[in-house]
Amino acid sequence: MMANILLVDDHPVVREGYRRLLERQPGFTVVAEAATAAEAYRLYKAQRPDLVILDLSLPGPSGIEAIRHIRQWDGAARILVFSMRTGAAIARQAFAAGASGYVSKASAPRELLEASAGVLRGERAMSADIALAIAQDEVAGGRSSLDELSPREVEILGMTAAGATAQTIAEALCLGLKTVQNNLSLIRAKLGARTDAHLVWIAVGAGLVAAPHGPPAAET
Repeated sequence: MMANILLVDDHPVVREGYRRLLERQPGFTVVAEAATAAEAYRLYKAQRPDLVILDLSLPGPSGIEAIRHIRQWDGAARILVFSMRTGAAIARQAFAAGASGYVSKASAPRELLEASAGVLRGERAMSADIALAIAQDEVAGGRSSLDELSPREVEILGMTAAGATAQTIAEALCLGLKTVQNNLSLIRAKLGARTDAHLVWIAVGAGLVAAPHGPPAAET
């Protein structure tokens, strides 16, 4: 199997490790690396790789935004998420945005390689822990609060929960400030959130962002 790969992760040392692992496979070549969603989109258009392997946790717009933009430009793009996030809700959001596979970083290296090959064959691929999380969630009949949100709203929620202001989000996503503010109002209404602190803890509970250090901020 011959495949050109774009790696997207904001840690250069981590990317180097992935590059070495992937390029030990006959036919796998890493042709470009990106550290942000914007770089990933630009390099995808420039390189047209056969496979994108990306983390969801990126500075500024997240991997969800990168997936959405790449798939809007190329509906046939093959994208494999490789992330520390293992919740069923965030995995479903990644698939809804257009990901073809999802592997957790806690997985054995062979699972990344097997998922990469599966996605290149046109299959939907998941590591065992992600498949189990989704299966358990479906058996329990559980619905995440994120299921009520569109991919754009999930992106805005994630950036808000990570501490970005509405103005910063507007600039990063090339949206008007009023549009972001309106989206935040809709998000609060859909999630029943009373304050931004409440939004943060909803996002943490859904696995969208990591829990902040220290006790939660007091709600007003």
